Parts: sequence; structure tokens; C-alpha cells
Amino acid sequence: MLVTEVMWEKGLQELKEFGLEVVYNESLWKDREELLNTLHLYDGLIVRNQTKVDQELLSAALHLKVIGRLGVGLDNIDVKAAKNHGAKVVYARNANATSVAEYVMTAILSASRPLLLADQDIREGGWDRKRFTGEEISNKTIGLIGLGEIAHRVAKRANSFGMKVIGFDPFMTDYEHIISETGVEKYSSLKEVLHQSDFISIHVPLTADTKHLISHKELDSMKANSYLLNTSRGGIIDESALTDALVANKIAGAYIDVLEEEPINPSHPLLQCKNAILTPHIAGLTNESQTRTSLLIAQEVGKLLKGGHSLCLV
Repeated sequence: MLVTEVMWEKGLQELKEFGLEVVYNESLWKDREELLNTLHLYDGLIVRNQTKVDQELLSAALHLKVIGRLGVGLDNIDVKAAKNHGAKVVYARNANATSVAEYVMTAILSASRPLLLADQDIREGGWDRKRFTGEEISNKTIGLIGLGEIAHRVAKRANSFGMKVIGFDPFMTDYEHIISETGVEKYSSLKEVLHQSDFISIHVPLTADTKHLISHKELDSMKANSYLLNTSRGGIIDESALTDALVANKIAGAYIDVLEEEPINPSHPLLQCKNAILTPHIAGLTNESQTRTSLLIAQEVGKLLKGGHSLCLV
């Protein structure tokens, strides 16, 4: 078993309890040549989002049977090629959903009550109560783009703050639990959700259909005092269009955890936008979620390599 990126110790220990010989090198993804030269020795591979599992890698992995993804996004894994190669792919279904939902609520509260800025102002000699009056999030509207499990957990938390929750997802019926049990009002139009919301939170995978789902036209549909949040995948937002909207104050701000190129290029124009809050792909990263993710993937990979079945197959 080869692990090419960071994995929590409990997951590594779980792999060993399956009787697997584990080689752990959290930086191996950076050395593509070394990775390709050693893959033929392993029947299992565990990655995060930096290791590119493409046809080249699979061709070098002569004995590969299982690929474990320490997360939920699969855009770095050619799933079709993996299946054709005979390798099963498992992912950490829902293991980090709570962490992402809490990040979204943190961003919303931060936008409404910028406490760190108030603290900074005081330390610089200010006492500007008017500037930092803020707004309540009660009775504000959050629009969820994508109504899967993470959006469901965001909706439950937003409900507890008294927010109105609306959403758009063309693949969801009116009888899904997020709608029937959480009371999310489902719209048939993305534009209408963008137009009605004070906060827009994106929860869709990156596919050919969602690439630049949010671009100039969509940003023009948002309220001038609204915020855009992306904890899903870079590429869903057209970053050039977002920069233009932020510079022109067409929207109040954005909280961006994921980018098309990671780590961010030091010359990226978003870095010049003071109304853009950028974080290094950490929405799903908490100690609790990483323990769950590592354990879940270790268990699912271990079961498959021992001839069992997995509930987390792609």
C-alpha cells in the first residue's frame, strides 16, 4: 500500500491492522518520476487531490487494484481509466461534510460581523463603533447551488440562525430529504437563486457542465450587497469574472477556499481584491474530519484488498 499525501496516523494504523504493508510518503506526489518508477510495487494507492491519477500513472501501476481518495472530489482521478485498468476507486463519502458546513457558517458570520477587523482597528488606535455595527444574518437568504449532503448540513445550520434557505439543483426532486425535511425552497432557475440571495454557497462537483458555472452573467444577477462562497472546487467560478465583479463592487465580497490553480500564483489578481477572503483549501480540514476521512478510506481500501465489498465505491 502506497500513500502519497498527508494521512492521519489513525488511518495509517488502521491499514496496518488489516495486515497491509504501508509505505507512507506525504510528499511523493511532488516527485512524479519517482512515483511512476515505484508504483509497480503496489496493489493499493491512497491520494488526496494533488496526485494526478491519469493514464500515465495507471500504466505504471501494473498491479494496482484499489485507489483511495482522502476526500470527496475526484477531478484529479481519471475514474473511467482506473476502472478500465481494473482498479476500484473509493472516496471518503460525507466524512468532511460537517467541517465544510461549519466553514460556510463561519464565512457568513465573518462577513456580517468582521470581528478581526474590529480588533485590528482598536489595536491601531481606533474605536469605530459605526463602522463595525454589522448586520444580523437572521432573515437573510442563503442560496445553495447543489443540494447534496454538504448543502443539507449547511441548510440545517442556517435554519438554526433564522435564515431563509433556497437552492438550485436540476438533479434533485421535490422529495429529497434536504427539501422535504429541511424545508429548502428549490428553484428551477439558477438566475433566480442568485438574484434572491444575500449569500450564495456552491456545492457542486467540477464537471464539464459546471466549469465556469458562475461567470459574468451569473455575477451580474447577484445583489450588490451579496457574498459568494466557494468550498467546492476551483474552476466552477470564472476567476477573471469574479475579479472584475469584486473590483467594480458588483457584489460585496467573496470567500474562496478553492482555486483553479493551487497553490495560488503570487500574481493572481484576486490577491489584490480586499473584498476577497482566500483560504488554502481548508473548508473540509479539521482534526475531526481528517481522522474520519483517514479511518474511512483505510477501512474501505482494506476491505477491498481482502476480497470484501465497499459502500464508498465510485
